[in-house]
Amino acid sequence: MDAMIAVILIAAMFAILGAGVWIGIAVLGVAWIGMELFTTRPGGDALALTVWGSLSSWTLTALPLFIWMGEILLKTRLSEGLFRGLAPWLQRVPGRLLHVNIIGCTIFAAVSGSSAATCATIGKMSLPELRRRNYPEIMSVGTLAGAGTLGLLIPPSIIMIVYGVAADVSIGKLFIAGIVPGLLLAGLFMGYTIAWALRNRAAIPPADAALTLREKLAESRHLIPVMLLILAVLGSIYTGLATATEAAALGVVGALALAAAQRELNWRSFWDSLMGATRLYCMIALILAGSAFLSLAMGFIGLPRRLAETIGGLGLSPFALLMALMAFYIVLGCFLDGISMVVLTMAVLLPTLQTAGIDLLWFGVFVVIVVEMAQITPPVGFNLFVMQGMTKYQISYIARAAFPYFLMMVVAVLLIYFFPALVTYLPSQMKL
Repeated sequence: MDAMIAVILIAAMFAILGAGVWIGIAVLGVAWIGMELFTTRPGGDALALTVWGSLSSWTLTALPLFIWMGEILLKTRLSEGLFRGLAPWLQRVPGRLLHVNIIGCTIFAAVSGSSAATCATIGKMSLPELRRRNYPEIMSVGTLAGAGTLGLLIPPSIIMIVYGVAADVSIGKLFIAGIVPGLLLAGLFMGYTIAWALRNRAAIPPADAALTLREKLAESRHLIPVMLLILAVLGSIYTGLATATEAAALGVVGALALAAAQRELNWRSFWDSLMGATRLYCMIALILAGSAFLSLAMGFIGLPRRLAETIGGLGLSPFALLMALMAFYIVLGCFLDGISMVVLTMAVLLPTLQTAGIDLLWFGVFVVIVVEMAQITPPVGFNLFVMQGMTKYQISYIARAAFPYFLMMVVAVLLIYFFPALVTYLPSQMKL
């Protein structure tokens, strides 16, 4: 019977999505079908109460604010300053300016929270410069597509906020837990790029004219605004001075101040950034509301409990369970965006994870890395779409260029499994 219910609901989900209905509405529809067909609870009042309860959370207020901060920065000359500040220091590293994509995405991820915004902002800055200097196109595209995913992992992260709300995990601790894995992943990306450059020395253009230390430091002044914003946002969280929501508000004020300092804050840019953030948040909020109602429906039906019992009865080791979940998310990422993947699956997976004794804080970082893989997995890899819009290449070409960085994410998953302190040590030292 449970299998029949699951098949009916999954078929309904794909039928509704296949008809072109928005994901949030599709999730609400499937949840309502489940409530009406398989429970005695009326769906109408449950829908109203659940949607209101899911969207009135104070913690969730951080989400639109971080989105707005990223949109504001997207309208400024921040990206240009990043390139000018980083380029002089990378001339002697194998791969040279290819690392601007990786380091630039790492830095911008710490003020954006969005993978697509990180990829688009750094790409608009770096791709024209790399082409002008005749860097190999497949590496320029690959490093950007891969490193752009760091916008999901390095805090503040939109998807971490979504996961924290869905799994009832401290968002502040999730942010802290993402720091070391994010830097680890950036290091793996750089390591692969260095190895590739050493094997293909002729493909890398010669270094630019050498600058003195004084000249390098002078160029580095362009990094000061973004570094100050990172310190203000993340420092306020880590020191306990502000919650994630308060830090997000601080980030918006700081981003507006940066835009004003660069003389790019006008009514048009303010309105465009506000409307861009509003549209994105409304999409995410609708998905979250649908997910909350689906969670309620699944609870009344009893599927999560029985699924947890079934998986627990299989006798899978935690490692086997996590590898199965990684494969599951990668396949799911071929059809859904990252936020949808998290909100659609957490209601079912939470009991299973608790039964297996898996730390939900650690799992939050695990699932974000796996969702990062989905960002560069065709056919619905968001970073692939962003890259296609900027470069006009086929999705298959961009996916091929990004594949080595996909493999680096697999390595990162294995590393945090065998060395969980990479995720858990910093949060354990913080009182949040």
